[in-house]
Amino acid sequence: MRLLLFILISLFLIRCDNNTSPTTVEVDTAALEISPTLQNGDIIFQTSLSSQSQAIQLATQSPHSHMGIIYKKDGAYFVYEAIKTVRLTPLEQWIKRGKEGKYIVKRLKNAATTLTPTILKAMQQAGEQYQGKAYDLYFGWSDEKLYCSELVWKIYKEATDIEIGQLAQLKDFDLSHPIVQQKLHERYGDALPFDEKVISPAAMFESKLLVTVPHQ
Repeated sequence: MRLLLFILISLFLIRCDNNTSPTTVEVDTAALEISPTLQNGDIIFQTSLSSQSQAIQLATQSPHSHMGIIYKKDGAYFVYEAIKTVRLTPLEQWIKRGKEGKYIVKRLKNAATTLTPTILKAMQQAGEQYQGKAYDLYFGWSDEKLYCSELVWKIYKEATDIEIGQLAQLKDFDLSHPIVQQKLHERYGDALPFDEKVISPAAMFESKLLVTVPHQ
């Protein structure tokens, strides 16, 4: 099967991770065969290898700590993500950055009728306003800096008025583990913003509005 190895969009849209899932695929020739099944606007999840990944997994009780939006341009696929900055990353490069090269792709259930060319263009425009903005280490809700799931959530909300995943507050997560507490102390000291609005990769992954995209 033809390998589509690069990755997607005309200036679009998303960094936010260790269980193995039957739908998880690895970075090798067979895994990259998923490319022909991808569509603009798909959402891709992985277990990040960043320093904060384990804390995110523990606090959200989920292996998914990073995510982005997939788009296609000139036959190549990209992931729009918030990492050091909001940027477009070739899909293959994005996959290789994750733990063991594993990832899961999800899609809006009614994508065929909802993600029209007009809506996809609106998503592009919504994403472009964030391009180049710094990653938000403090997980604030302002648009000045963004973290991975916040970027994806806001793009979908602004372009489609669809809220993927339930918003929560910092106090709603499991903050009891020492690793989580250490990371929180590094970021906030003793002034934890317990009431800060947050959207986690886990909340978006578990949304009933999405379905898993099987690989070939």
